[in-house]
Amino acid sequence: MRFTRRTLLATPIAAPALAQSRFPDRPIRLIVPWTPGGATDIQMRTLAEIASRHLGQSIVVENRPGASGTMGAQHLARDARPDGYTISQMPLGIFRFAAMLRANGHAPPYEPMRDFTWIIRLVGYMGGVVVRPDAPWRTMQELVEHARRNPGLLFYGTPGANTTDVTMRRLARAAGVEWTAVPFRGAAPNLAALLGGDIQFSAETSAWADMVMEGRLRLLAVYTSTRAERFPDVPTLRECGWDVFSDSPYGFGGPRGMEPRVVNILHDAFKAALFDPAHLAVLRRFDMPTRYLDSEAYANSVIEDNQREIDVVRELNLRPGG
Repeated sequence: MRFTRRTLLATPIAAPALAQSRFPDRPIRLIVPWTPGGATDIQMRTLAEIASRHLGQSIVVENRPGASGTMGAQHLARDARPDGYTISQMPLGIFRFAAMLRANGHAPPYEPMRDFTWIIRLVGYMGGVVVRPDAPWRTMQELVEHARRNPGLLFYGTPGANTTDVTMRRLARAAGVEWTAVPFRGAAPNLAALLGGDIQFSAETSAWADMVMEGRLRLLAVYTSTRAERFPDVPTLRECGWDVFSDSPYGFGGPRGMEPRVVNILHDAFKAALFDPAHLAVLRRFDMPTRYLDSEAYANSVIEDNQREIDVVRELNLRPGG
């Protein structure tokens, strides 16, 4: 149809849509479900500071440790409004925690496939087994052999029951040993207990990296699928002879029902921050690989993550609290 002045004048003009309020117009709260001072906390604070510049509003980090890193997810499901002003880190443990409760006859405080909006997947963890430099074990094989001769008498720290502890349980099964997990509310108290001699080793994400570089701790093995860039001489658990590994990507989520417009704004700000040189420097410091996925791809990926964790719970007969 050819538009003339007559047809334009005769054509009804739609009333202007109500202007959408600007987002964000106040600070955003980011829940970090771990104690301050660990690798995740440091990395996310850097990410939040950079993203806040893109959003034009501050991002307030709130630490909520406990319950195997699921306190943020619980808050999103129970208390947060889906307006984009409360978001949380979403570690893989949120799927495991819910699966453990269901497997043991309890209703979880959230349903991973129903209660969240998936905003962006960001990075993965590099973790490993560390001991004090005066420990008698110089290799992972020596540590495992000692555990085999002394069943149940080696104590190791984890940043929470059923977190990195799952990797060590799988390793214990594969190697035919017994050792005892001691859960802590994050990396900082875990590593402090190791330095203080309260435990024999720590299975922890890379908050120990600087201590290893300084010679304050010794890294025996990493439990990722490939070696760490900064520690090229340290083998993976697979290279040590056990088919056990753990790559644990995480992202940010919000309550279910968030507006796509708000999700896109948050996604774009955090994506820009993810690849900012200052943030990439922090990732190199903690040997955390980028694992970026956009909102749609992230939402699809967690379907597989959820099923994988259900399978792990069944395999190891995991129970809440250890």
